[in-house]
Amino acid sequence: MTSSPSAPAARTDHPGSDKLRLRSIIGYGAGDAANNLAFTTTSMFLLVYYTDVAGIPAAAAGTLFLVVRLFDAFSDLFAGRMVDRTNTKRWGKFRPFILFGSVPLLILTFLNFHIPQIGEGGKLAYAYIVYAALGLAYSLVNIPYGSMASAMTQKPKERAKLASARTVGALLVSSALGIFVAPLLKAGTDLQPIFTAVTLVFMVLGVVLYLFTFFTTREKVARDVPKVSFKQSMQTLKGNKPLLMLCLSSLLFLSGYLSLSTVQVYYFRDALHNLGLVPILSIVQLVITLALSAWVPVLVARYGKRTVYMAFIVVGVVGGLLVMFTPTTLVWLAFLGFVIAVGGIAGVSIVVWALEADTVEYGEWKTGVRSEGIIYSLFSFTRKTGQAVGGALAGYALAWGGYDGHAAAQTAQAVTGIQIAAGLIPAILGAGAGVIMFFYELTDARHAKIVAEIRERHLQAGAGLGADAETVAKLSKPEGA
Repeated sequence: MTSSPSAPAARTDHPGSDKLRLRSIIGYGAGDAANNLAFTTTSMFLLVYYTDVAGIPAAAAGTLFLVVRLFDAFSDLFAGRMVDRTNTKRWGKFRPFILFGSVPLLILTFLNFHIPQIGEGGKLAYAYIVYAALGLAYSLVNIPYGSMASAMTQKPKERAKLASARTVGALLVSSALGIFVAPLLKAGTDLQPIFTAVTLVFMVLGVVLYLFTFFTTREKVARDVPKVSFKQSMQTLKGNKPLLMLCLSSLLFLSGYLSLSTVQVYYFRDALHNLGLVPILSIVQLVITLALSAWVPVLVARYGKRTVYMAFIVVGVVGGLLVMFTPTTLVWLAFLGFVIAVGGIAGVSIVVWALEADTVEYGEWKTGVRSEGIIYSLFSFTRKTGQAVGGALAGYALAWGGYDGHAAAQTAQAVTGIQIAAGLIPAILGAGAGVIMFFYELTDARHAKIVAEIRERHLQAGAGLGADAETVAKLSKPEGA
């Protein structure tokens, strides 16, 4: 079944103009906490596990990250099509994936930190297989989860709240990892029991969080086409310039961010020789993000999402340059640089999800088809590509410096390689991401006009289909009323 602006098909659900309940916002945030039990655990510690436990060389690990995460990016496109083709009467489009995909995802997270000693080639083959499987499982949960935000509300401020909630949920996990797990990863110790205990606990906790998300979130935004064909999906993407610009900016930003997060433990342990700073950083990062989660919706309402995004990019670049060029003997200044960098990253991470949701309406306005799945999956595809590039760059920087996973102390060149991955790469790529968004044209004012036009189409369609008075009244209700 096809649809166009002039002849919409029958619609489902009701408009997303109502204010979100607090439990829905918290429940949505819990979903990203669960996601990051898999994502952040692997991004922070998998390279450490490969080099210090499994005995996989840093260069080989960097290539593994590049190859598997590129595969993972294509998995996102597959997951996006699966979402667009799904629409259950009982649970909607997105929640079934969260319900049934959570357990396989968490089991695969456990398996990634349990590589058997079966020779160098066997270990590498095992790592490729289970990491690729993890990426596919993550896509089949994360793509519907992320797509659901644009279906829960169309209000910019409410979307900013959802973006803040998911950022806080993710940060709570990363903070816990930094406070309780990272200090245990001392050089020269047996790390396998630590990773075993952590991943077992996360399996149980993750299931609980995913179920909480499943039972507290609902889809409210009307759509003309319940199940979107491949042709309609491609039409939605074609000409969506704001989405493509946001994707390119996110690719650069995520490449820098993943480079930094991948070598975080190395930086504090091997460059600053102060692993105890990691839990302090995690606490500071948590406080900063909690504060930003409250203030970003206010900043967005006053200055607009694009301006806020670019401002936080500048903050992150300044922090990255400090990390790169501060002598490791000036521990306090290096630590401050890292704090500034993660503060900028946190701000960008909050705003970007609200920007992505706006591109859904832009695509619907252009084509008459609302296709959250394929739009979010393309956005996630470029972000996963950025993660692949960032993880690979981190591994290659370590290899360039001659990092030795079994040495008690690293050489000066190895420390420089760590600084490049933690500071210079994020600064350069972050600057590129900011330049792209300077030319971004989907401002909040233009988005409001687009939403109003879509609502008018829905009003006309509802009246034309003989909708009852209550439905037409809902359709015609102004945004924010």
